[in-house]
Amino acid sequence: MTLAIETERIPAPAPEPASGVPAIVRRRLATLDNWLNPYSWVVTGLIVAIAAVLRLDNLSRPRGYVFDEVYYPTDAWDMLQHGVEWDPEKTNGPAYVVHPPLGKWLIALGEKAFGNTELGWRFPAAIAGILMILILIRVAYRMFRSIVLAGAAGLLMTLDGFQMVLSRTSLLDIFLGLFVLMTFAAMLLDRDHYRRRLLRALEQGWDPANRRPRIVPWWLLVSGVTFGLACGIKWSALFFAPFLAALAVLWRLQARRSAGIRRWARSGLLGDVSWLLLSFALTVLTYVATWTGWLVTDVGWFRHYREANGMSEPPVIGALLNLAHYHHEAYTFHSGLTEAHRYQSWPWQWLLIGRPVSFYAPPDLTGCGAPKCVSEILLLGTPLLWWSFLPALAALLWFGIARRDWRALAIGTGVVAGLLPWFYFAVADGRTMFSFYALPALPFLILAVVYVLGALMTPRSGIATGAARTDRQLVGTVVAGIYVALVAVCFAYFHPLFVGQLLTYEDWSARMWLGGRWI
Repeated sequence: MTLAIETERIPAPAPEPASGVPAIVRRRLATLDNWLNPYSWVVTGLIVAIAAVLRLDNLSRPRGYVFDEVYYPTDAWDMLQHGVEWDPEKTNGPAYVVHPPLGKWLIALGEKAFGNTELGWRFPAAIAGILMILILIRVAYRMFRSIVLAGAAGLLMTLDGFQMVLSRTSLLDIFLGLFVLMTFAAMLLDRDHYRRRLLRALEQGWDPANRRPRIVPWWLLVSGVTFGLACGIKWSALFFAPFLAALAVLWRLQARRSAGIRRWARSGLLGDVSWLLLSFALTVLTYVATWTGWLVTDVGWFRHYREANGMSEPPVIGALLNLAHYHHEAYTFHSGLTEAHRYQSWPWQWLLIGRPVSFYAPPDLTGCGAPKCVSEILLLGTPLLWWSFLPALAALLWFGIARRDWRALAIGTGVVAGLLPWFYFAVADGRTMFSFYALPALPFLILAVVYVLGALMTPRSGIATGAARTDRQLVGTVVAGIYVALVAVCFAYFHPLFVGQLLTYEDWSARMWLGGRWI
């Protein structure tokens, strides 16, 4: 059954196809084949263009460092000079940092192109934010097979202030969100590839009672590389590992069952695990490669820890052992990070926007035409969008169970992987946390909203067109359109807080909907 209004419809299989494959099997193994649909790419291009304008416009403002830009752009600039993070002010030597280097290398690319300027260090983050929207649109199109819903997903992320602020600020989280989403997209392509190859084998006369056909999961291996890149940004990417691995295996089990393979739960399971282990090996190799600057120089922090402490340090192995010690020390730091911060928040506050982070708020401003002026960049999700996440997740669970829809499970898995582990750390050790830790879960939260919008437009009996179109489809489409329009209005109202526009105190105060929680 198709989830929502389709602009890309898969032709109904013939009752008795010439290949001899039953129609129900063909339907269950069907995938989106016409991904080059020009209309889908036109919509993709238009929304990405809007996102690019919003994220690149006046990117050099405000001047100076914003929030944690005091750390990452300076590290990135030093890495261009020395190959590793540096501390010129205190020791004129290597600096001790607790995040992997890849995000800072990406920032360094912008600084290499535009210099050690606001544009230089923010441009890579803006590109990452734009790419997230591009990939989300294509993921939604592949999942829902609907240009309307794919466009809605991209537009909702484009109009989200949370993603926009992180796209215009040189922090690491936007890169983490990008690579996690890329990993999920690669897994989705692998799912379709696996099902398509099974269907092709059946069409060529393969008997499911015999050994299954050999299928090389190229996209699963790609996901291992992209996941290694995600880990090279922040270790919190590892939260997704068990959930995505389980999802990959489950998708294969479902595909073999749909293909009519006997003992589908056991047949091929060893191969699935083997390919997953190979993908994980690529993750490890990719992650280690992100430390190349540290490995190939002799000046990095702890680079010769073993030698300095009277231990043997053989070539290659010694460097890796030193790197392992570095990781142990960094993990110890993260585990003990419980110092209170004015803008810290707990995971149960994030979807409620209980404590947004003020990135920029200079004092004593003038020039707004009023006695008191305010210019603030507030890491605030567009309220109407974010306050719809919890109801959408409840509806996602309901529709997912009622319709036994793999899409609901996939979306829910991404949400759980992105949020649930933080609840554990909040309860277990009270670790200092901030709302921007939720960024990797954002694409899945938006997909949950879009899934529910599609479900509202879709009768249980499926989609009808023309004169057969039901009132539910019409009403659902109108409701979805009104919802997206209201999100756009809400975004426009709060836009000054996303870009640091100068406001009168009264105009700024009117936007503090939750009072002291937002101040």
